[in-house]
Amino acid sequence: MSRSTRSALITAAVAATALLLGGCASTDDAPAEGGDGESLGTIKVGALQTPAGDILQHVAENGAGELGLTIEFVPFTDYNTPNTALADGSIDANLFQNTTFLENFNANTGSDLISVGEAYLPSAAFYSDKVTSLDELDEGATVAIPNDPTNEGRALKLLAAEGVIEVEDDVTDLTGITANPKDLEFQEIENATLPQAVADVDAAFVTIAFALPAGLTSDDAILIEGEDSDYYNVLATRAELEDDPRIVALYELLTSQEVADYENTTWGGLVVPVVND
Repeated sequence: MSRSTRSALITAAVAATALLLGGCASTDDAPAEGGDGESLGTIKVGALQTPAGDILQHVAENGAGELGLTIEFVPFTDYNTPNTALADGSIDANLFQNTTFLENFNANTGSDLISVGEAYLPSAAFYSDKVTSLDELDEGATVAIPNDPTNEGRALKLLAAEGVIEVEDDVTDLTGITANPKDLEFQEIENATLPQAVADVDAAFVTIAFALPAGLTSDDAILIEGEDSDYYNVLATRAELEDDPRIVALYELLTSQEVADYENTTWGGLVVPVVND
């Protein structure tokens, strides 16, 4: 759907009556009042707290009310359950994953979850207490990486881009490594525990959702993913909700200049905004 179509849908939704729009909502919560007394209603959005939960809470307090949209943030602590909750209707949308992760979930479960569009890049990085760059890794050094196919491939591609290893184009796990000159030893670890692994290995790849709560910042990183990354997080929903006015309005808010300014100010470049004019 084009951005102009989305904007038109928002305008139409805000102008419609609360009774009419109430039929679109999947929750029974009382609708929020917009500036003209009309309402879009409540939308339940699942995400990890940082940065997505923080972004959603900011949007809920800055802009959503003007559209009569109430955002109910539903927190999760892992990458495994938000899509299940979305698929079974417990939530209306989620904001935690990239397109590849979403496609893998659909392929493995037969679900029909869709991406509404990219919202921001939660930059991932390599961290180390022992070296200041990947070039300093000794032969046989231990590198911790995520054990899910999307982020494991993401980490391996970043190492390959730096010339540390060579990989297949569609690498998703260690079998996709085609050359390992330093004979690095890789430890595949659950994403949420990677911050704790930094002290025990020579380098560890940590996504921002778990790095920031653990106190890891850009100053601690030895290599940060760039803006040309393929791993931008998307707003996801079920296929039947793609044109729901609440979904349309939320995506417009998430990709606004105001939210981009908030992300830049709050995370200083670790979160790369997407702005749709």
